[in-house]
Amino acid sequence: MSDIGPLQAAVYGVVQGLTEFLPISSTGHLRIVQAWLNPHIDQAGFTAFTAVIQLGTMAAVVLYFWRELLHVAVAWLRGVFSHLRGGNGAERQSLEYRMGWYLILATIPVGVFGLIFSHQIETGARNLWIISVALIVMAIVLFVAERRASRDRGEDDINSRDAIVVGAAQSLALIPGVSRSGATITAGLFRGLDRVTAARFSFLLSVPAVVASGLFEVRKIGGPHAPGMGITIVATVISFIVGLASIAWLIRYVSRHSTFVFVAYRIALGAVLMVLLATGAVSAT
Repeated sequence: MSDIGPLQAAVYGVVQGLTEFLPISSTGHLRIVQAWLNPHIDQAGFTAFTAVIQLGTMAAVVLYFWRELLHVAVAWLRGVFSHLRGGNGAERQSLEYRMGWYLILATIPVGVFGLIFSHQIETGARNLWIISVALIVMAIVLFVAERRASRDRGEDDINSRDAIVVGAAQSLALIPGVSRSGATITAGLFRGLDRVTAARFSFLLSVPAVVASGLFEVRKIGGPHAPGMGITIVATVISFIVGLASIAWLIRYVSRHSTFVFVAYRIALGAVLMVLLATGAVSAT
């Protein structure tokens, strides 16, 4: 039977929606809130719950970028069919066609590592000491990226090397506390992409990886150690609504400001969490 009630499900939905797209780690925040609200819940069941409610924020991405995603899908399919028919290759020159391949290429690493380390992700990797360290370390890396990045390349300049680097960085987000958006935006900045381009590519890249993860875990919902379907739906719907607002806000924000506010927040949260762990106020597991 689930330890999560409707009000707690709403809290998890808000946390997921707010933190999925900000470079501050949604998984880390959900785990921290869980240690406070539901300290005795089964971790494997909670991992499945958090993976599924991410589908709400992915629906927000699809709605916000539906035109771009549709253009990418159509251009990619046209280019593939053109190649199979022996066409002149004109369809394969567009940015949308190349973006389709970049998203596929960048998704492969996280898919491979996610399957290999699925057990560790559900258990030991969710230790709050690991999350606190990951919050601070990733903050430092993001700070360096902001200071050293040229940020002189736009969406038209994205290439296969960018996809490989950003895709590899996305794999680091399998460690709670790193942040999928934080890792991918940071990698994009290191590659010289401007902040808006890095953020948009990060959002688009999140769709295949998180949808696959959510659909893979949905089978566990309603099991003996996992939250029920009704509770999960409540959290998912709320994460969709909040996530949609979060996307719009972040794109506007990074078009005018650096990511230093998120660097400071990550360091402060990581430090506070370490103090709570060291004093025994919260349990690491």
